[in-house]
Amino acid sequence: MPYLYRAPGPQAHPVPKDARITHSSGQSFEQMRQECLQRGTLFEDADFPASNSSLFYSERPQIPFVWKRPGEIVKNPEFILGGATRTDICQGELGDCWLLAAIASLTLNQKALARVIPQDQSFGPGYAGIFHFQFWQHSEWLDVVIDDRLPTFRDRLVFLHSADHNEFWSALLEKAYAKLNGSYEALKGGSAIEAMEDFTGGVAETFQTKEAPENFYEILEKALKRGSLLGCFIDTRSAAESEARTPFGLIKGHAYSVTGIDQVSFRGQRIELIRIRNPWGQVEWNGSWSDRMAFKDFKAHFDKVEICNLTPDALEEDAIHKWEVTVHQGSWVRGSTAGGCRNFLDTFWTNPQIKLSLTEKDEGQEECSFLVALMQKDRRKLKRFGANVLTIGYAIYECPDKDEHLNKDFFRYHASRARSKTFINLREVSDRFKLPPGEYILIPSTFEPHQEADFCLRIFSEKKAITRDMDGNVDIDLPEPPKPTPPDQETEEEQRFRALFEQVAGEDMEVTAEELEYVLNAVLQKKKDIKFKKLSLISCKNIISLMDTSGNGKLEFDEFKVFWDKLKQWINLFLRFDADKSGTMSTYELRTALKAAGFQLSSHLLQLIVLRYADEELQLDFDDFLNCLVRLENASRVFQALSTKNKEFIHLNINEFIHLTMNI
Repeated sequence: MPYLYRAPGPQAHPVPKDARITHSSGQSFEQMRQECLQRGTLFEDADFPASNSSLFYSERPQIPFVWKRPGEIVKNPEFILGGATRTDICQGELGDCWLLAAIASLTLNQKALARVIPQDQSFGPGYAGIFHFQFWQHSEWLDVVIDDRLPTFRDRLVFLHSADHNEFWSALLEKAYAKLNGSYEALKGGSAIEAMEDFTGGVAETFQTKEAPENFYEILEKALKRGSLLGCFIDTRSAAESEARTPFGLIKGHAYSVTGIDQVSFRGQRIELIRIRNPWGQVEWNGSWSDRMAFKDFKAHFDKVEICNLTPDALEEDAIHKWEVTVHQGSWVRGSTAGGCRNFLDTFWTNPQIKLSLTEKDEGQEECSFLVALMQKDRRKLKRFGANVLTIGYAIYECPDKDEHLNKDFFRYHASRARSKTFINLREVSDRFKLPPGEYILIPSTFEPHQEADFCLRIFSEKKAITRDMDGNVDIDLPEPPKPTPPDQETEEEQRFRALFEQVAGEDMEVTAEELEYVLNAVLQKKKDIKFKKLSLISCKNIISLMDTSGNGKLEFDEFKVFWDKLKQWINLFLRFDADKSGTMSTYELRTALKAAGFQLSSHLLQLIVLRYADEELQLDFDDFLNCLVRLENASRVFQALSTKNKEFIHLNINEFIHLTMNI
């Protein structure tokens, strides 16, 4: 049933409370509209100005665009005229047929359409040149506000437009989606399933028509009945084939929407038919059944079908299930959590790890059903900065009896229990699985290591599943500082230190940061097993801050002896992870090195430390490693002291406190 246009004035249809305001002013659509009405002005959106920057980021317009409001293009503009239907959508000069195919599918689901296009707006009473649309992004709904200035040439809309020139809902929807993604140019090229998910918050599944199950027709029929959005296309083998026309009137690499499926009786036989739509509104199937095509022809000529399920209910079953959904937001950061796939064993283990506990079997089954959908964020928006869609996927391992981030050796000797069908350069990769009850570790990754992106991981399960980010905890296990040895029990090494210390410090036997820098460098440069240039003054200041018990900003000899024992342990740690004896440590080994020193950090904190201390080659020298350890221990001991003295005083957890006190 089409979206119904009810009246010329705004309707009492409140904006859903869970749609987040996105305008830089912090104001809602209604607040900004009322301001404009009170001032008697038409809204102009400073966040998405009527200029070339909103059109293109890599080229200049080849024709002189003029931004005009609908009232400047036609006499009596209408937002929606006679209902929003698939025939309202005509492609313009932008290569976004994938978006148009998704919009055509959206018009078949009235409830979903009403969510994307709120009914509280029109060109009638209350018009102030401002409109808004709602899109799903990474597990939340966003309210996107725009003005109604549209790019034109010779008083005609240049991009998406309606077949009726007085109707503007589709053109304004395209503009809002362009704003969401940074520009109109960002909409060039894509997959219909991407926009379908943004219109519904649904979850995608892809079928290869040549490998589809025997009940494929029933799957598509059930999907359409349940309000799912469907698209299809023909693969291209090269760029030259893109938009090439086949002898049957179909366009290769072009996004089509599936808008209906039915059966008819013909010469005593039941014929399965399917209706598809070309967003161009022209160049149509010229085979049998004309506008409708036989389902067997559809499977023969189209390569892929994309289904966006509003819920991941199994399409092959009659029962409607209520699925449990959990969401994890994360990042792949170069040098700390961007480990690549299992092909890269040395870094694979550093990827984010999510623990999945499957506790209840499906009804009447011995296994647990679940669906995993991994989405990389904002790649279309980042196009203008040279970002491409990364090749992504995930693997699932049976979890050992450990409640910690799994290390490299585990993956060396254990195979995955399940994984995504492939690593592919799509915004989202999703697959269904059935595994016995138990605990598993899910590892999302890019195919290549060192590639950075934010991601959203959704896990749908028939029965309640428990998930936990294995990298979200901070565990600090520091021993109490040892007491200094009496002078008559000092080792030969400590006696040499005492002599050097007396020489530098003088009678008070206390050294400043500058004097400590001299002492440590004089001693360490004689050690042949460690390569480093010199310790920095800032490291020595941090050492004094850690060890100074008197608070005078200097280090006494007994305090120095305690620190020296600690320093020897840290030197041995550094040497252990300086595999090539180059005097530097890979940041991918930092998690293990810090854990050995007593610090198990969250991925977020680890990412910040890498950004602060690592060089461009993702290496840390000894001075950076030492500085990091000293500041971590200092922050940890301060937290422990404060929380022991006054528990109500500390409103931060250890992770937040370290982040704050280390200024990272």
